[in-house]
Amino acid sequence: MNKDQTKKRIAIFGSTGSIGTQALDVIAAHPDKFSAEVLTAQSNDELLIRQALQFQPNIVVIGDEKKYQQVREALASTDIKVFAGARALDEVAAMDCYDLMLAAIVGYAGLKPTLKAIDAGKAIALANKETLVVAGDIIMQKAVENRVPVIPVDSEHSAIFQCLVGETRNRIEKVILTASGGPFIGRKPNYLVNVKREHALQHPNWSMGAKITIDSATLMNKGLEMIEAKWLFNLRPEQIQVVIHPQSIIHSMVQFEDGSIKAQMGLPDMKLPIQYAMAFPKRIPSDFPRYDFKKVSTLTFEEPDTRTFRNLALAQEALEKGGNLPCVMNAANEIAVFAFLRNRINFLDMTDVIEKTMQKIPFIEKPSLEEYFESDGEARNFAADIIKL
Repeated sequence: MNKDQTKKRIAIFGSTGSIGTQALDVIAAHPDKFSAEVLTAQSNDELLIRQALQFQPNIVVIGDEKKYQQVREALASTDIKVFAGARALDEVAAMDCYDLMLAAIVGYAGLKPTLKAIDAGKAIALANKETLVVAGDIIMQKAVENRVPVIPVDSEHSAIFQCLVGETRNRIEKVILTASGGPFIGRKPNYLVNVKREHALQHPNWSMGAKITIDSATLMNKGLEMIEAKWLFNLRPEQIQVVIHPQSIIHSMVQFEDGSIKAQMGLPDMKLPIQYAMAFPKRIPSDFPRYDFKKVSTLTFEEPDTRTFRNLALAQEALEKGGNLPCVMNAANEIAVFAFLRNRINFLDMTDVIEKTMQKIPFIEKPSLEEYFESDGEARNFAADIIKL
C-alpha cells in the first residue's frame, strides 16, 4: 500500500475494455478508497484520453505506437506521463507506482505484463483468464515465490474464491462452474451453421466485449474457465464440473468433502466481482442492483451439450492432457474468433480450426516459458494458414 495508507492505487491494464471501464466506474464511486494510477489501452486512443483527463493517472500507455502522438498532445497540459508500445506495457507493469494490477487486457497479450507485475511483487486482480490458460503453472509458481495474491475477477472464479474464504483447512471435493449457455442454448448444428456475428454477439445476460461474448456463445469461455480454475484453486481435472444455469444468478459453487455445497449468488453484474477484488479483503458498500427473492424465478440446471458445442470437449481434453495443449488451443481460438468476427469463417468452422491446430502442433509435457511463447506463435500461424488470413 502507498505511504499514506488512504487509497489503494490501481493500475488498469486494459482500461478501455468492458472490465476496465466498469472498474473505473467503481473507482469513481469510491474516490476515498481507490485511485487510478495507470491506464493502458491497445488502440482506443480517444477513450483512453477521456479516461486520463477524468481520472488524472500517473501514467498512460497506448499499445499502438502510431497513436502515441495524439495521446501525448491531448494530455500535454497535464502531468500525466505517456508511453507507447508493448515494451512500455511491460516496463510500466514492473514499476513501483501502484499497489494492485487489474489485469484486463484481452487474450494472450495480457500474459507478459502480468508476469512483470508478479515479479515486482504486485497484487493481481485477474480478469484475463488466458494468462492462466497459457502458462498457469509458471504464473502460480511465481505468485507463490513472490508472495503475491492472485484474486480472480471472472464472476465464476470470484464466486469460488468467495465461497472458500474461511475454508482454508477444509478439503474441496469439487467446484461447479455455472454457464448461461449463451445465446444458442438448446440449438443444434443445423441451426448453428448459419449463425452470423451479430447473432453471436447478443448475449442474453451479460454485457461483455466481443471476444468473450463469442467465446460464451461457443462455450469455449467455460472451457477456458475450467483450466483457469485448475490453477487458481490447485484442482485436479476431475474436481471441476460445468453445469448450464441459464438465469446466471448462481455464479458458481464449491462442494466440500462432507457433501455440503456453498454457492455465491447475485444479479449478473461484473462490477461486483471487480469491486470485491479491488477492495479485498474488505467488502465495501455498493449501489449495485440486488436480487429480489420476492420476485424469484425458477433456477434451473442442466448438463452442457458437448456434442453440439465441441469447444467445451476440446477444452476438457486440453485440461486433462495439460502441457502446452491449453496454450495451443487458446492461440487457435483467438485466431478463429478474430476470423469469425470479420466474417471470414462461419460459427462451426471455429471449432474445426481449433481441433486441427491442437492435433498439429507438437505436444510438450513440461514447457518452459519460452516454449509456451513458441507454441503460441506456431499455433497462431497454423490456424491463420487454415483460414488463409
